[in-house]
Amino acid sequence: MRSLKITEAEFQAQVIELLQHTHWKIYHTWKSIHSVAGFPDIIAIREGELLVIELKSAKGKLTEAQKLWLEAFQLTCARVFVWKAGNDDDWNEAVAVAVLQGKIIKGDR
Repeated sequence: MRSLKITEAEFQAQVIELLQHTHWKIYHTWKSIHSVAGFPDIIAIREGELLVIELKSAKGKLTEAQKLWLEAFQLTCARVFVWKAGNDDDWNEAVAVAVLQGKIIKGDR
């Protein structure tokens, strides 16, 4: 695994573009200042499949509120992911998840 220098905002833009290009309907809160603390960055749905995605900077860590939301989503049918900016393995997983809908992906969480 190698790390590339990329900000969380740049990574988020790439992930959103990837999901849109592969025909996912996505929700992303533009400004979260009035939103519930810890709600995931991206919710995506396509053909009955639900993705819940939290994006972090290369050194970012989940907050307790984020952990609680992700744990709650894990109790549903959603596929839950935490991806870090600049992490090749996480980007490769993002591409695989976006493209291979309905398949079990190595590292699926």
